[in-house]
Amino acid sequence: MPLYRLHHADLSFPPAEQALTRPNGLLATGGDLRPERLLNAYRGGIFPWFDADRPILWWSPDPRLVLRLEDFRISRKMKSLARRRPYEITMDRAFAEVVRNCGAVRTVGTWITPAMETAYCRLHELGHAHSVEVWDESRLIGGLYGVALGRMFYGESMFSLEDNASKLALERLVRQLLAWEFRLIDCQISSDHLMSLGAVEIPRREFLRQSSRLIREPPPEKWEFDPPGPARD
Repeated sequence: MPLYRLHHADLSFPPAEQALTRPNGLLATGGDLRPERLLNAYRGGIFPWFDADRPILWWSPDPRLVLRLEDFRISRKMKSLARRRPYEITMDRAFAEVVRNCGAVRTVGTWITPAMETAYCRLHELGHAHSVEVWDESRLIGGLYGVALGRMFYGESMFSLEDNASKLALERLVRQLLAWEFRLIDCQISSDHLMSLGAVEIPRREFLRQSSRLIREPPPEKWEFDPPGPARD
């Protein structure tokens, strides 16, 4: 099946099931990163991923890596660290800085091009993209960002400038999403790191079935963390 080419005026996508098997999940090329197209992509189980010197590429791999929130796991040491709360963890305080750092920490290329950074900051301004920040006093030392539709969270990237900072961000996000009755975080493609935290691969058809249900559920009224209880040793 030939690779589908998107037209600028048409914001629709072909069905994710038409994606290539080699390379796994490549569905379409072209188009742009305007918010309406990005949101249509996520609703269809599709995401952009490309290098700065290539046209925009759109993907929907099979299988799909997901984190079922109830299956999230971290070590006892990490659980203890999270309970002690050595750092301040915030939501949506420094979205652009998080995205910038996610691109900067990668030493061998990045898909977080200036165009991608601009596009996701625009989604954030519209209330569809969110970040979690980890602070050592006034210094941003870790975080993550992603897109939320209904009660479905699509993880995009995370970074750490200090040991375990991104894990602390993810742990705090998972607890809050569970409180909001979310069920899944889309992790997109296989990663040993994410699988060590409980992520699993599922067939694309199952991912599309579950995500299409979750995005129709009402979103949280406000994207902010619940007040924390007292820190514990």
